[in-house]
Amino acid sequence: MVKSSKGFRSRSRGTFTKEVRDRGMPPVTRFLKTFEVGAKVIVRLEASDPHGQPHPRYQGRVCTVVARQGRSYRIEFLDGGKRKELIAHPIHLIAAGQTPKGGT
Repeated sequence: MVKSSKGFRSRSRGTFTKEVRDRGMPPVTRFLKTFEVGAKVIVRLEASDPHGQPHPRYQGRVCTVVARQGRSYRIEFLDGGKRKELIAHPIHLIAAGQTPKGGT
């Protein structure tokens, strides 16, 4: 038997599948979003842009913006009582009060 692949995007077909009308690249304004330090954001992975993408296990996680780092943001959350930090591009983040288009 061949050993199964354990890559970064493995077993994530459902997470990265888009609706028919949402396929392709998103509008430019989604790349240029800004967030204030201390703002609550939700990790929503954009499948068409792999740059600055957090690991798929963090899809749907509510985080707090800690700082800006280049074009990306450092975000922080608690995972089982431990504080963790991720670096994510704004295309993969939405404001916590917004309802994400296309489900999760």
